[in-house]
Amino acid sequence: MYEKFLGRIYVNIAEAISMADRVIVLSNRPAEIKTIHDIDLTCADGEKTPLKCREAPEFRHYFNKIWKELDIYVQ
Repeated sequence: MYEKFLGRIYVNIAEAISMADRVIVLSNRPAEIKTIHDIDLTCADGEKTPLKCREAPEFRHYFNKIWKELDIYVQ
């Protein structure tokens, strides 16, 4: 019934930014909270949909910042 957790969580960074109010980056094992990003996007037409939020001017900033934080863990 239960499967063993292998210790990896795969998340699409772009989806997380466009759909969440907060993105939490974890460190390598033992996992601790490395950073917390409060996401504040100015979505087109005031509609907060994932597609509109990806066009927000701040989107690329959040994406690059989070990717750089995770890049040291990519093998």
